[in-house]
Amino acid sequence: MTTFRKKFALGISTLSILAIIISGCGSNTGSTNTSNGASAESQTNTDQAQNTAGQAKAGGAVRVAMTTEPDNLDPYLSAATDTQSMMDNVFDGLFEAGENSDLIPAIASSYQVSDDGLTYTFTLKQGIVFHDGSELTAEDVYYSYAKLSGLNGQEPLSSKFSSIASIDTPDDYTVVIQLKDKDAAFLAANIVAIVPKDYEQQSEQPIGAGPYKLAEYKPGQQLVLEKNENFYDKEHAPVLDKVEFKIMPDSNSAVLALQSGDIDMIPGITAQGVLQLGDGYTVVSGPQNMVQLMALNNSVKPLNDVKVRQAINYAIDKDVIIQTVAEGNGTKLGSNMSPAMKMYFQDGLEDYYTPSIDKAKQLLKEAGYENGFDLTLTVPSNYQFHVDTAQVIADQLKNVGIKVTIKQVEWSSWLEDVYNNAKYEATIVGLTGKLDPHEVLGRYETNYAKNFFKFSNSDFDKLVNQGKTEIDEVKRVDLYKQAQTVLTEQAVAVYIMDPSRTVAMKGNLQGFKMYPVQKYNFAEMYYTE
Repeated sequence: MTTFRKKFALGISTLSILAIIISGCGSNTGSTNTSNGASAESQTNTDQAQNTAGQAKAGGAVRVAMTTEPDNLDPYLSAATDTQSMMDNVFDGLFEAGENSDLIPAIASSYQVSDDGLTYTFTLKQGIVFHDGSELTAEDVYYSYAKLSGLNGQEPLSSKFSSIASIDTPDDYTVVIQLKDKDAAFLAANIVAIVPKDYEQQSEQPIGAGPYKLAEYKPGQQLVLEKNENFYDKEHAPVLDKVEFKIMPDSNSAVLALQSGDIDMIPGITAQGVLQLGDGYTVVSGPQNMVQLMALNNSVKPLNDVKVRQAINYAIDKDVIIQTVAEGNGTKLGSNMSPAMKMYFQDGLEDYYTPSIDKAKQLLKEAGYENGFDLTLTVPSNYQFHVDTAQVIADQLKNVGIKVTIKQVEWSSWLEDVYNNAKYEATIVGLTGKLDPHEVLGRYETNYAKNFFKFSNSDFDKLVNQGKTEIDEVKRVDLYKQAQTVLTEQAVAVYIMDPSRTVAMKGNLQGFKMYPVQKYNFAEMYYTE
């Protein structure tokens, strides 16, 4: 029997939590699942330095400024990471992501894996109840995973569970999952929410087993969570009575609201915002494990020509973007992997395309576009970080004859047109990091439903599919490093940076932790006297 306290080698280094009482710099950064993420920033002290004065007090409410509207309250239908970071407090999975890239127990207490790597047996904790008072049993796990995998006869809701062949529930607290093939990424996928069986109103009134439950949702205004008094994990029971997410698209308004006391926390604060706050606030900053990129639609002319894509990469100076947009608080990238994924990160690709106007022009000439071409760059308007990046890129591409028109769209339109239907030429967004490398690079597989890059490469597909089933860690690392190199050589996108993440809070709000995935664990937070 293997317990969940074991730290799995998922390839992400420990993310230090860096806290500062002022100073810093930042930017608000959108992403999707792909994602919809938070932000950018700076450095200093340690978590313990946040505020050592005063004792913890029970109760209270924390008001959080969120830039985006929830895209769907159903955890299986939401694509936006901001939404998922809010609703993560409502739902629990078999595991949850730990601070140090480990998987820690949630609904499951232990598990076993068969010698052939095809059978996973999970033992559930007893006495867990959903927010509606019903007991959580193996039947709920069956229902949840059958929806995700398509074993319920409907369209599968997640490709992460496509390898499931069958699910058995020999008793109320045991779940046996049989895989079709070895899937090295399967274990990490089990942080997904478990929902009550036969309940189909998650989008209207979500019900989970997490530390908080939905109290109110007013579109365009706020989403309110209240403490779950019956939360099963008494050791980590929530202290705060309420979490109120205020929809505030304007970053300057959020800063003013924090100063006036109308809100208590800004998950993604800009550089100007940090400077504007003044003394008396806590600012936590650290790596984000997120890839900001300019995605190129590989299926439309002239971007279907690799030489054109390579020319664009040579024409863009990422260092200038990092200095001007992120004020130096970002790590330059060369492929779709952050160095936060330490084990799997292929070093050196960040300098593969050393900026060169001459090389860019030569490649454009060879591709038949000596005089350049027009390019529409679609950007989600609510993410100023991406809008600013687009403006810098437009200026740089002008130097090689590429005339960029920046098209700003609402986030909901971006999700529908770009992410869901690939109706775009180029776009700028942030792709959130995951706990397993296949979740990161699998986005580029030819058959991946949300491959909005429209990239198709048999060598790449072969590498990531081998990586998905390879149990030998050394071999698996090598496969995913080779796959990153293919993305870079094929210039699938312009991989720009991993911006730092910065969170600003009232000085007496304590317990915030940073994770390798975007996660706001309000069950661990509290106010001091």
